[in-house]
Amino acid sequence: MSKARVLVLISGGGSNLQALIDASLKANSSFEISHVISNRPEAGGLLRATKASIAAEALDHKSFKERAFFEDALARRIDHVTPDLILCAGFMRIMSADFVNRYEGRMINIHPSLLPNFQGLNTHARALEAGVTLHGCSVHWVNADVDQGAIIGQACVPIFPGDTPEILASRVLVQEHRLYPLCVEAVASGRAKLIHGRTFLDGLQGGIALLDNS
Repeated sequence: MSKARVLVLISGGGSNLQALIDASLKANSSFEISHVISNRPEAGGLLRATKASIAAEALDHKSFKERAFFEDALARRIDHVTPDLILCAGFMRIMSADFVNRYEGRMINIHPSLLPNFQGLNTHARALEAGVTLHGCSVHWVNADVDQGAIIGQACVPIFPGDTPEILASRVLVQEHRLYPLCVEAVASGRAKLIHGRTFLDGLQGGIALLDNS
């Protein structure tokens, strides 16, 4: 059985990209990463991809006068690669509804909160300010509504007295590195599917759930 071809979109250092690369190299993996694209030429994740012999390129959004021009260029690159799945791994661009709808059911994102809580930015500081006792991360299908697509999986971490946003972020990141590869494997293998806007795992509505086992 052929492996699902994956394209990863990044903007930064690429720690989640590395977790995905490591998972893809396992003998029983259902996916392979064929291409990495960054909207920032200086992104460290590009070097990670190159070291893993994965095609990598930068498409600097700042070189385009309008968002629509950047999205058109990005779509052309994606369509040239023809991936089965498109993964956003720290890709810090909000894409238009037209762009997202073009890849509906094929694009996945990871977000550093237990969605639907704390959509958007500064999730760790907001979780601490809200006084919640559990935080975490979510992998979800990307749709036209930011951070509102159907959830494929979530991982929880406790919040302890004295936590800072930085400490909490590091605890969540460990779980991101566990969760994202598991969710991608589930989708690539056909175990997880998007059906009428909902996630089904092994034929049942729902997704992957992980607890902090540190």
